[in-house]
Amino acid sequence: MGGISVWQLLILLVIVLVIFGTKRLRNAGSDLGGAIKGFREGMASKETDEKPSEQLSADQQDNADSVQKRTGADSKNDK
Repeated sequence: MGGISVWQLLILLVIVLVIFGTKRLRNAGSDLGGAIKGFREGMASKETDEKPSEQLSADQQDNADSVQKRTGADSKNDK
């Protein structure tokens, strides 16, 4: 009485197949699978990208220091 039996699930599956058709369900399943795959790849790439981003930050800091030195030297020459 309280649970869903196998027969009820089969009837529900047949109704869904009749309403949507196999092609549309196949497309929806592949879209869902692709979305999950993309999400997992995105999460994995974020973990691997953390180390290069730290290196990039250090490189950016070095560039900022060198620019600051050059502009400081230029301003002294202008005076």
